[in-house]
Amino acid sequence: MFDPKLSGRIFFTHRTPTKEPLPPGLHKIGLFEERDYYLVVPEGLDPRKPAPFMIMFHGGGGSAERIMPVMKGHAEKEGFLLLVPQSLLPTWDIVIAGNGPDRERIETAIHWVADRYALRPNKFAFAGHSDGGSYSLSNGVANGDFVTHILAFSAGFFTPLHQEGAPYIFIAHGSKDEKTPVETAGRASATKLKAAGYDVTYIEYDGPHASQPHIVAAAVRYFLNYPKEPQG
Repeated sequence: MFDPKLSGRIFFTHRTPTKEPLPPGLHKIGLFEERDYYLVVPEGLDPRKPAPFMIMFHGGGGSAERIMPVMKGHAEKEGFLLLVPQSLLPTWDIVIAGNGPDRERIETAIHWVADRYALRPNKFAFAGHSDGGSYSLSNGVANGDFVTHILAFSAGFFTPLHQEGAPYIFIAHGSKDEKTPVETAGRASATKLKAAGYDVTYIEYDGPHASQPHIVAAAVRYFLNYPKEPQG
């Protein structure tokens, strides 16, 4: 019988927090001896009131410390929880040989956060740059029953091993990307996802394979404001 974990499935349901939250600030969560994860808790966050939640995946050869500045200020300003994991090996398992230890560690960390903070069911994002963007796309669509938004920056590929739900997808790619050519990466992924019926926003900018602050800001606005919630 096929193990759904091999397709990137993460088993998670929202719940009422039962454990003590952490104070505002940047924290190592203390789950893993090797390449532990970080959590950014913004000032003024009520842990019992459902908050937007984002997981930000680093690129190949990267780390939480390197990718964190891309999103940390936005989390603090806009008031959302930000979990920054680290791949156990130089890049994410799905890039190397398929879902394995990283999927397991991410699942454990999501439950750890949900035990301490209420999470908004309609604002749960997978985000990432380069290999992290590829991970967000591939495993975001595999877990669309709880992942509501996917923010993929300069993602090199999209491998849909499983499809669940209908997350909103934001893809951004530089037209001068020297590592993951836009024709076979950003454009191809957006086309494939649109053809599959996903709600995709695709932005192509004049730039290289590097984080673009104005594009990241646009993605954060997309996460927090799209789709518009009904009035009344």
